[in-house]
Amino acid sequence: MSRYLRSVCKLCRREKEKLFLKGERCSSNCALDKKRGKNAPGQHGAAKSKMSDYAKHLREKQKARRVYGLTEEQFVRYYETAEKMKGSSGDNLFKILELRLDNVAYHLGLASSKRMARQTINHGNILVNGKKIDVPRYQVKAGDIITATEKYKANAVIKKLIEATSSNVPSWLSFDKNKVEGTVVSEPLAGEVSHPINSRLIVEYYSK
Repeated sequence: MSRYLRSVCKLCRREKEKLFLKGERCSSNCALDKKRGKNAPGQHGAAKSKMSDYAKHLREKQKARRVYGLTEEQFVRYYETAEKMKGSSGDNLFKILELRLDNVAYHLGLASSKRMARQTINHGNILVNGKKIDVPRYQVKAGDIITATEKYKANAVIKKLIEATSSNVPSWLSFDKNKVEGTVVSEPLAGEVSHPINSRLIVEYYSK
């Protein structure tokens, strides 16, 4: 799978909003909070022009793709799967994306960012129902219990992350800080997404 190796701050600057791709570091040391960061990257970043409808749809799709750390091919496959499901394609898409193991591990505080969550899972540090899962795209379901290996939980940095987690866990997840154990209480409802994203614009983008 291709990896984005450039500064992720440029991705936030392109979308003109914080995507929290570096986790908490985005709150304290963000390029968007500085004068240079007000403009999009590139030599024409400071140019101001009215966005076309197509550009609005494209930017929303790109924002969603970057929030979840997906390639274009991956995102298209998820959308095609969502279209085949009953109900709203947009709601289905984000339900699938929210139930990815890397996204859930991030929300439970087992990683400071989704990028770190993917790396943590690839290294075999995350368990689902007691079984080691090393595939970030793994789809969890209601009733699944997510925790980490003992070695990973003993890490001082991870302990600090977990300590700050309990108040930020989405309503469809629960987290026992003492056991370092998370549970998928239910599937996320429409609108319960990691970042404010207009799913309608994405559906319209792929419908053209």
